[in-house]
Amino acid sequence: KAVPGASFRAYELPQTFQSAARIIVGRKSDLIRVYVNPATLQILKTAPEEDRLMRVIFKLHGQLLAGNTGSIIIELAASWAVVMIVTGLYLWWPRRAAGLAGIVYPRLRRGGRVFWRDMHAVTGIWISAFALFILMSGLPWAKSWGGYLKEIRHFAGSTAAHQDWSVGATALVDEMGGMPGMAMGRSRPTSTTDYGAIDKMVATVAPLGLAYPVVISPPKSGATNWTARSDTQNRTLRTDLALDGNTGAILNRVDFDQRKTIDRIVAVGVAAHEGQLFGWANQAISEATATGLFLMSVSAIVLWWRRRAAGILGAPTAPPGRGRSIGLAAFIVSLCLLLPLLGLSMLFVLLVERLVLRRIPGVRHWLGLATPALSVSAY
Repeated sequence: KAVPGASFRAYELPQTFQSAARIIVGRKSDLIRVYVNPATLQILKTAPEEDRLMRVIFKLHGQLLAGNTGSIIIELAASWAVVMIVTGLYLWWPRRAAGLAGIVYPRLRRGGRVFWRDMHAVTGIWISAFALFILMSGLPWAKSWGGYLKEIRHFAGSTAAHQDWSVGATALVDEMGGMPGMAMGRSRPTSTTDYGAIDKMVATVAPLGLAYPVVISPPKSGATNWTARSDTQNRTLRTDLALDGNTGAILNRVDFDQRKTIDRIVAVGVAAHEGQLFGWANQAISEATATGLFLMSVSAIVLWWRRRAAGILGAPTAPPGRGRSIGLAAFIVSLCLLLPLLGLSMLFVLLVERLVLRRIPGVRHWLGLATPALSVSAY
């Protein structure tokens, strides 16, 4: 009655005896969470799932609130951040070092350019592995790379099991803690469902002590079995249950260790990315990594500002006779194969630079680009 025209989609087990009853109902394509006082049945609040604060933040973080377009922009930023970190490590790698100063600890008393250089390089070496992990573990959500991984998952024969993460703007609402049950709740229940049977389901599921939040959903259209699921953000603790619609008995149970290898790998990465794999320490490492990336960005701007040439935006000209690394080039090519959107964007930038930007004198000078050695006909 609180949401006219809606149908029951899921019930969340209360976390404590003081918790409000949380019911998810569906109206057309919208999902709405209703909070009910279990003692008086008073409606305390109704909240559309897509408008909840954490859901908005989730879409801002992964899509810039711009759907698949935003997801592609985020993926490009993450992919190029990987390139920046890898090439930064290559530049940092000690070749004629006389000690550890400026390599594993900063020379704080040197001042000037040395100080800022060490802030950039030493911070980078300490956080690089964590930053690369955070960047790569977030890619399964991205529109392009997530679709790429979905095809690999299909090739690996994992399509029989539900994919426990979303891709691009098609994100299921169950991708955030506090957004439980939506993978099941998206499907309309059958019109003949006896909702009173939920008492049997609760009696079966509640004593199991599954990781919160735990959601119970009625049979999908054409089915007879109820389902229950732990939607905890630490995905290594998630469990899926199939329940008999008449008795509430458990017909099937799937725990983390029963999932396909590729699903377990992604689940661990996603849980760590969200700071939920090993509690506050996980969150502290992520926070330190983000702070380090911010410090690296600031120090990079300072270094560029001190070395910039008058009237030129681009990087300083490379010294003459500097050799090229075949190994680094091979690694970048491999990275482009691993991150196809990165490869396409890199090819696009290369073509625009060679065929357009270098042929406009003012732009070429401002960007610090070399004079083109080949004409268009030579390509």
